[in-house]
Amino acid sequence: MQVRSLALVGLLLIAAAPQSQTPAPAQQPAPSTTPRPLPPDPHKYDLLLQGGHVIDAHNNLSAVRDVGIKDGKVAAVETHLDPKDALKTIDASGLYVTPGLVDIHVHVYAGTGEARSYAGDLSLYPDGFMPRVGVTTVADAGCAGWRNFEDFKQRVIDRSRTRVLAFINIVGNGMRGGAYEQDLNDMQVEPTASMIKQHKGLIVGVKTAHYAGPEWTPVERAVEAGTIGDVPVMVDFGTNHAERPLAELVTKKLRPGDIYTHMYSGLRGELDPTGHVNAGMIEGRKRGVIFDVGHGGGSFAWRIAVPAMKEGFIPDSISTDIHVGSMNSGMKDMLNVMDKFLAMGMSLDEVIRRSTWNPAHEIKHDELGQLSVGAGADVAVLRLERGKYGYVDMFGARMNATQKLICELTLRDGKVVYDLNGLSRPDWKSLPPDYKTTGNPHWDGIVGSAGSNAPATTGTGTTNRR
Repeated sequence: MQVRSLALVGLLLIAAAPQSQTPAPAQQPAPSTTPRPLPPDPHKYDLLLQGGHVIDAHNNLSAVRDVGIKDGKVAAVETHLDPKDALKTIDASGLYVTPGLVDIHVHVYAGTGEARSYAGDLSLYPDGFMPRVGVTTVADAGCAGWRNFEDFKQRVIDRSRTRVLAFINIVGNGMRGGAYEQDLNDMQVEPTASMIKQHKGLIVGVKTAHYAGPEWTPVERAVEAGTIGDVPVMVDFGTNHAERPLAELVTKKLRPGDIYTHMYSGLRGELDPTGHVNAGMIEGRKRGVIFDVGHGGGSFAWRIAVPAMKEGFIPDSISTDIHVGSMNSGMKDMLNVMDKFLAMGMSLDEVIRRSTWNPAHEIKHDELGQLSVGAGADVAVLRLERGKYGYVDMFGARMNATQKLICELTLRDGKVVYDLNGLSRPDWKSLPPDYKTTGNPHWDGIVGSAGSNAPATTGTGTTNRR
C-alpha cells in the first residue's frame, strides 16, 4: 500500500509540474567537429577575390581591391595581388565584396516540434537560408530563455555552419507565446544573468518582447540582467500603453547601447500625431540608444519609414526579424530589407555599413563585420542589378524601385559555402571526361575533395566557430 501511495504521489507531482521545452532526442555521439588538418599548400593565398569593389565600413574603404585569403583569415587587401600566388582565383570584377552580413534579429530555435512557438515551428534552421543571401552571422532574438537555452545551443547553435549568437529572453521559458511571455514571475534576473556569464560572448544580449501589460517590469528586469551580464538589451516593446510611453523607454529606461527594434513599425508612436519622428526617439539616440529595423512580418511600414528617413532618422542597424511567417510575406530576407533602404535613397556604402560593421559593434563582436588583415574571412560577394523591382511592407503596400542586390558568393571562414552562378567553378568542358570533383578543401566548403556534399574540412559534422 505504501509503495502504491508513493507512486500515486509521484504521478500527481509530474502532472502538476509546469510544461517544459521538449528535450532534444537522444543522440549518438556526434562526430568530432575539429577540422581535420589539411596538408600544407605552398601558395601564399588559398583564395583570391580579384577586382571586386570592396566596401569595408570599419576601415573606411570603398574601392576596387583584391582580397587574399589564407587559412580562413583575410591575408591581404591590396590594389593588386598576383594570381600566381593563389591556389584559387575568382574574378569578382563588377561585383561588390563586403564582410559577411550580420543579422542581429532572427528566429532560429527550430526543431523542438512545438507548434505556434518561436522556440519551435515558427523558427527556421539558419544554414538553409543565410548563406544564400550573404549572411554569415546571426543573433537569435530571444527565442530561448535560461530554462531552455542549453537545449537551443545543442539543437541549433552547435550544429550550424552559420555563426549563431543569441539574445537570451528575460522570460525563462523563452518566446513560446501565450501565457509564457506574459508571466512576470518567470522574468527572473539572476538565472538569466548567470546563463549570460556561463556563455559569455555567445549570449550577446537580453531580449524582452511581446509583453501585453502596462507594467515596466519586463524592461526593468531585462536591463538589470543586462547590467549584471555586461550586455545590451533589445526591446520589442509589445502592446502600446499610455502608462509606458515609447519616449520614456528610450530616454529613461534604456541605457546607452541598448537596442530598440521595430523602429519603423508605427505600432508604438514612432511618429507623433503630426507625422514627425517622436521627439523621444531623437532624444534617445542622443543618449546612445540604438535603433534597429527588425522588419519582420508586422514591423515595417512605408508610411512610417519614409517620413522618418526624410527627417534623417535612419537605422543604426538593418535586420530582418526572419521567421517562417515573415520570410514569405513583405520581408523576404536580409538583402530584401537592404534593398528597401536603397529604394528610399540610402547609399550602398551606408546600407552595407548598417548590415555589417554597425550590428557587429552593437553586439560587442568587433572582430566581425570587417575585412581587416587577420580578421576571419567571412565574405559576401554581391551583385547590384538594375531594372524594375517592387518591395512590399507589412501591410502589402508596394514601393517601386530600380535596384536589387543579389548574392553571388558567400565565404565562411575562408571557404565557399554558396556560389549562385559557379564563379568558383571551371567550365565542365575543360575537365577530363571522367571528372569527379572541382574543388579543393583549402577553399571549398561546398563540394569536398572526394566529390561529397559534406564540408570537406570537418568530416561528417560541422562546427560553429565563434
